[in-house]
Amino acid sequence: MNLSNGRIWPYAIGASIIFIFGACVATIIVANTLPVEKSDTYMMDYHDANAKVNDVLEATIEFNKKYKVEYILSELKSQEGVVKYRVSDLNSNPVNNAEIKIVITRPNNHKFDQELSSPKVEDGVYTFDSITLAVEGRWDIMAKINVGELHRFYNIKRDTREMNVVEY
Repeated sequence: MNLSNGRIWPYAIGASIIFIFGACVATIIVANTLPVEKSDTYMMDYHDANAKVNDVLEATIEFNKKYKVEYILSELKSQEGVVKYRVSDLNSNPVNNAEIKIVITRPNNHKFDQELSSPKVEDGVYTFDSITLAVEGRWDIMAKINVGELHRFYNIKRDTREMNVVEY
């Protein structure tokens, strides 16, 4: 059989189509085996966050008109870790009646999530201590702060191996 007279192209095109279809199927199979989890930047799934993003931003603006929230840098360790926040009004007077809910989570993995509540409060400083983290590395610390009817989210990224803090 002599394929040099132009009859090779149908075979090449057919083989290419089969190869592309096989690559698409392989991509879908591999993608379904990977652990993909929902984002929870505002302590809600991404559908709710997307639907309520304007409300969240407006609430943050209103909160910031009356109060300040600061993460107090302390070493985050996997054993006996400490998380501290300072809540004050705009005149730097401490606010001791805030409610703070903390979720510590690994990025894109909810296996090691910890929810913290009932901090020690002293002079506007809210202390969550005796935290045990399952593994070394990067952690997201997500806080929801309520003072009366006002609230805001205050999220940071921390690493047990270094002292950097990134607010997001």
